[in-house]
Amino acid sequence: MSQPSTQAVRGAAMFVRRFELLVVAGVDAGMRACSDSEQMSVGTAEGNQLRLTDPAVSRHHCTLRTCERGLEVRDHGSRNGTFVGACEIARGYVRSGARITIGHTTLDVRVLDQEIEQPLAAGSELGPLLGGSPAMRRLYALIEQCANSSATVLLAGETGTGKELIAETIHERSGRRGHPLVVIDCSALSHALAESELFGHERGAFTGAEVARVGAFEAADRGTVFLDEIGEMPLTLQPLLLRALEARQIRRVGATDYLPIDVRVIAGSHRDLRQLVNDKRFRADLFYRLAVVSIEVPPLRARGDDARQLAAHFWQTFRPDRPIPDELADHLAAQSWPGNIRELRNAVERAALIGWTAEPPEQPTYQQAKERAILEWERGWVERLLAAHDGNLSRAARATRMGRSHLREIVRRHFPAADPPEE
Repeated sequence: MSQPSTQAVRGAAMFVRRFELLVVAGVDAGMRACSDSEQMSVGTAEGNQLRLTDPAVSRHHCTLRTCERGLEVRDHGSRNGTFVGACEIARGYVRSGARITIGHTTLDVRVLDQEIEQPLAAGSELGPLLGGSPAMRRLYALIEQCANSSATVLLAGETGTGKELIAETIHERSGRRGHPLVVIDCSALSHALAESELFGHERGAFTGAEVARVGAFEAADRGTVFLDEIGEMPLTLQPLLLRALEARQIRRVGATDYLPIDVRVIAGSHRDLRQLVNDKRFRADLFYRLAVVSIEVPPLRARGDDARQLAAHFWQTFRPDRPIPDELADHLAAQSWPGNIRELRNAVERAALIGWTAEPPEQPTYQQAKERAILEWERGWVERLLAAHDGNLSRAARATRMGRSHLREIVRRHFPAADPPEE
């Protein structure tokens, strides 16, 4: 039986059903909470919509969210798990009347007749963002709301969903658009130099600091700092970032005085920050300071026919002389795209450069199918390997314990025009 939808689009708005959680067993029996948005979080930490006292419940235990398939339940790497009946779930769907067990607590789930109205943008694009699905039109409306404020924004979503482009759009539509947008990739920060990258340093602050340097926050004065992959930020640096957000002051490495800053901060992460808080790899107070406005960026598979529009756009980038073949557009629109927009763009580029045939292939033999699967896996493997080592063939070969000539042969098999550098 299909899940009853808790979302509906009518006119220029999305209507989201409210839902209620009632504690029917455990130390908090009788407690209840009703959703005031499409999402409700459950745990013992301050900030959860349903805050429990059960010591067997994690600080950020689970989240329930309305979706087209009903209510999605997501466990945040909790200590004791989330159960529906005898089944433990990391991520799944429930309907009204379900019983969820977390720790020693049992929750009764009720979808209500009340609705929350959420505005949808009218167009199918916003600046560089493309897509006319309800999920994207809702996102456009949220971007416009964020652009009209200076609140800190947290963009959560899978890799390849376009979080940096969304941050750029928020900046360009805000009152700070005439000032810099500085992007910091937290996953690429050197632990030794991370503080200097963010806040700058004075001359002589450490070995090699021959001149003073302005950090990202100073460089973005009156503009925006986008902290991409904030979940990768070293734990030792997080208190300094928290101070900068709360006091609006920074101090260069080696300096004694604090400098006032006027920046808007947007953070992005493909990781579940609530789970990182549970694992004590991310500060809870920093999480709440970043998530003043939290936006869930939809994956491409949840965006309806947007893949077709994006494919046509990317095709024009590589083959402006002709429109995308209908058969290719149909094929691309039917895929699930676990790598999201980035993966779709790569697929369109391959089809535009190498060619595409609409003729249905003959049914492959077992051996042919096996060889194709191996080649596809090998292509993805070598692509990720080179990306992890900045395209350097020698370092990649050492990391995988493979001869350089053998690795170069594999690279050329899949990327004939590539000539990765060596040390």
